[in-house]
Amino acid sequence: MLSVPSVSGQTVQWASSVVGFSSEGRGEAYSQQYRANQILGKPNRLPQAGDNVCAWSPLYPDGPNDEWITVRFANVIPIRQIAIFQSGNPGAVSQVLVIDGSGREIPVYKGTLTSSSAEPAATPLLRIFPTDPSLTSNTIKLIVSPNRVKGPNQIDAIGISSDTQPINISINVSKDAPKDLVKENIGPQVNSKGQEVAPVISPDGKTLYFTRGQHERNTGDPRSQDVWYSVLQPNGEWGSAINIGPPINTTADNAVSGMSPDGRTIYLINVYKPDGSITYGLSKSTLGKNGWSFPVECVIANNHNLHKNAYTEYAIVPDGKTMILSVQRRNSLGNKDLYVSFLQPNQTWSEPQSMGPMLNTADYEGAPFVASDSRTLYFTSAGRPEYGNGDIFVSRRLDDTWTNWSEPENLGPDINTPEWDGYFTIPATGDYAYLSSIQNSMGGEDIFRLKLYPAIKPDPVAIVSGQVIDGVNKKPVAAEVISTILPDNKENSRVSYDPETGDYKLLLAMKDSYNLTAKREGYFTTTELVDLSKDKRFKEIRKNLTLFPIKTGQRVVLREVLFEQSKAVLIEGSNAELDRVVQMLNDYPTMEIQVDGHTDNQGVWDLNMKLSQDRVRVVKEYLMEKGIPDARIQTKAWGPSKPIASNETEEKRRLNRRVEFTILKM
Repeated sequence: MLSVPSVSGQTVQWASSVVGFSSEGRGEAYSQQYRANQILGKPNRLPQAGDNVCAWSPLYPDGPNDEWITVRFANVIPIRQIAIFQSGNPGAVSQVLVIDGSGREIPVYKGTLTSSSAEPAATPLLRIFPTDPSLTSNTIKLIVSPNRVKGPNQIDAIGISSDTQPINISINVSKDAPKDLVKENIGPQVNSKGQEVAPVISPDGKTLYFTRGQHERNTGDPRSQDVWYSVLQPNGEWGSAINIGPPINTTADNAVSGMSPDGRTIYLINVYKPDGSITYGLSKSTLGKNGWSFPVECVIANNHNLHKNAYTEYAIVPDGKTMILSVQRRNSLGNKDLYVSFLQPNQTWSEPQSMGPMLNTADYEGAPFVASDSRTLYFTSAGRPEYGNGDIFVSRRLDDTWTNWSEPENLGPDINTPEWDGYFTIPATGDYAYLSSIQNSMGGEDIFRLKLYPAIKPDPVAIVSGQVIDGVNKKPVAAEVISTILPDNKENSRVSYDPETGDYKLLLAMKDSYNLTAKREGYFTTTELVDLSKDKRFKEIRKNLTLFPIKTGQRVVLREVLFEQSKAVLIEGSNAELDRVVQMLNDYPTMEIQVDGHTDNQGVWDLNMKLSQDRVRVVKEYLMEKGIPDARIQTKAWGPSKPIASNETEEKRRLNRRVEFTILKM
């Protein structure tokens, strides 16, 4: 509610608190619609007549008595202009008073001019220009005479300025929006005369899932909605749409809400019952060698929706641990708000928490989508200045709370139409977006795509994929793969790798470095570094991870145990892998190991031998400090005598500078 620039060189203050009011309207149960606090902040509509739930309205639209509201602004300023943004049926403002520091009520408008000039009261935007140069204040009182204009009288916002340049409000469009942006209908292979909505594209951009209604090949009643999908062809065109079939599609409405980074888990509206019926909630299904599994409920604590039609929309964040919901609850501001829920250790989801007033309004917020960077949110809102009956906006997460967001920006008139627009979805490449729109469609809503421009693109990411390999038999082995962000090793994401269903896939945001860890019971955990700190564009990285079985005679290289150049001093971060050795030795209390130290062939042989001796000594001391007895740890220094790569380049010499251990006894 702070001062914000409205036009160049002008500072406008919007009302920041309500001092008092005569009455306030009532909207939907538990909501803030038409309440006095809706007058605060910037206007939620462009100046126009028509119902506005994001405005203050007196309780009785055509009551015989005057109604009033008093608001305060952050700072005392010379009052040179007052702008009153009216909705509903404009023209009921009968008096405007400025309250000075001593509490005097100074009239500046009385329906006809009083020591001021003003624009006509019947227009949605009433501007008042007080002529007294000594008038300073931060408090305005507004009097409305409901019986002057038939129907609801609503006040969206009040702004003041020390400047006479007319206060205006515009749609907050993302900067640098191109004027030649084209929304391309993706064609009859996907779109039909029926309804195609809610596209969800796989992160790799190769499979497009969507919801189709009013189609003769739907399961059950053609008017119900089914999940369909299309596969990208080698020529860049989308293939003929295919009904995904059972168990995903039933005779009820079915829709995909999101998917995992590897594309093998989809999230679905509703809870599927074994008898074929559905109930309110969210489910997930996993793709195996025999197709999609029967959807299993995602249990969300205290999950309820007060929306009159129970419409609910979900978005699963690529980290797999966070969910966005569009629902109406007892603490919602209005129709539907955006909420966040977090995955718990027992694999249930926490009670939804409001994402706050920066995103939510007293009107509708829905169709959320979080891009691959897990930071950029696209959603549809009807509660802020817009081009249609619901526009798509973008906002960016400012911290890890998921309740602190940048001011939403409208995606502009080339994306948003006079109708409802929504269901933005973007693959990890970040090049194109897919969305639903009825403008220029083949019948009902169709799916369109458009090329993203820089201001609305998410942050670039990398798709890291590969297999987990048994280091002995060289065959893929099922494992858990976890990414952590350096230097704190804070968990970023985790996936379960099953060699029967394809590669593991992770989405990692650029500008950070990561440890990629593979874990499986009976194997020594392995970690690989993925450094994206200098990368600025989307890339795909292939990285296989090798696990070695825990058995007598097995040798394991500790790749993340690193030392300062030519010193026996551990580099920060080496403790994570050494701690895994400690854990293994604790898990197997009779195990004995030999720690081996190696160097490259650069420099004097004797000095390299001494260096490797010192390094294995440091490793042994670390293990002993963690409680491992001396008798269980042998050491051996090999210097440059056992290279595993040539010493021709620095990259290959780095492979030779290593610490490894061998299991001597189980």
